[in-house]
Amino acid sequence: MANPLRYLKHVVTLAIDDARCTGCGQCREVCPHGVLSICNGKADIADLDACMECGACSRNCPFEAITVSAGVGCATAVIRGFLRGGPPDCSCSSDQGCCC
Repeated sequence: MANPLRYLKHVVTLAIDDARCTGCGQCREVCPHGVLSICNGKADIADLDACMECGACSRNCPFEAITVSAGVGCATAVIRGFLRGGPPDCSCSSDQGCCC
């Protein structure tokens, strides 16, 4: 079942290098939102828009098969919005090439 939480759609930096992935499942175990699954013996992104870019999967992958720019996208925007009492906000305009 997909995670009902959503942050900002289509901005997540999460990526998996299939050549490095062994399907150990460590990334799936540490992901707080169930973003990752194991499919055909490899890690797979099951729910990209549920990723908050915390970086747990990347930091815990023993084969360096996962990359994510932790804290630069959705999670930062959500936290900034919460602190300001509003919606997710990356504090830049889209013409500046920002996170959202």
